[in-house]
Amino acid sequence: MPDGRSARIQSLVAEQAALRGARVGVVDVCTAAVIALPVGGAGLSAMSRTAASHPLCSTDAISEQLEELQLTLGEGPCVDAFTRGSAVLTSDLRTAELQDHWPVFVDAALEAGAAAVFALPLLVGAISPGVLDLYANVPVRLDAEELADALAFADLATLVLLDARIDEGGALGGPMEDLGAYRDEIDQATGMLTVQLGVGVEEAFIRLRAHAYAHERRLTDVAADLVARRLLFSPETGAGRGRGTGTGTGKRTGTESGDRAGPKAETGNEAKTGNEAETVAERTDEEP
Repeated sequence: MPDGRSARIQSLVAEQAALRGARVGVVDVCTAAVIALPVGGAGLSAMSRTAASHPLCSTDAISEQLEELQLTLGEGPCVDAFTRGSAVLTSDLRTAELQDHWPVFVDAALEAGAAAVFALPLLVGAISPGVLDLYANVPVRLDAEELADALAFADLATLVLLDARIDEGGALGGPMEDLGAYRDEIDQATGMLTVQLGVGVEEAFIRLRAHAYAHERRLTDVAADLVARRLLFSPETGAGRGRGTGTGTGKRTGTESGDRAGPKAETGNEAKTGNEAETVAERTDEEP
């Protein structure tokens, strides 16, 4: 079950979704973070080392410009947070050290109206599917409680980006309610896929998401099938034979319009990744 902080953050985000009259999306995480923290705006970008990164949402013009700037320039707190896999907290962009470190971004960010930027990577084991960026138009430091809340927003953004369900009351729905367990299973499935396909972690994660999209299934369900060895991928032919009682055609509910970190295949049997490699996974009705 979520702890007190997580439950409070989930409730704040669910309230924003209710105001929009829609299921929870990453935009609701960003909006709730701006309300709860001493920041002026927030943005979130899907990040990848093997495919093009792109902004998913922003709360205002400044945060939108910051996301575009960092992805275009290839420098800034967002890029560093993704590369390092840890939070990058810049309470004052005007310092000489930061201007030397990000010579182009700092000037552009200050001109856009940002004076502080906090970049929080979304983490699933060794994988970072995106980064949550918060900015303030004046220099500001996050205290311990505020930083803990910011990290909780990033955790929730991870769940939403990976298509975990949140009900109207703000509680996590679906088969897993614990963020740690959710992450662990996806991480384990990704690791198994690196062995099955002989690819790196980032590529394996893309394949995992691509298969979930192609078969209109939830990522956590596909991960569970891989961990339970009901679903296998073959690197030689791109085809696999799973073992289980399902058909592999279960529908993935409530697809996010902004959840684009994995490409969607054109048919139910194929999924193309950013490098055009194809992996087809099939399941039969054989008993284990």
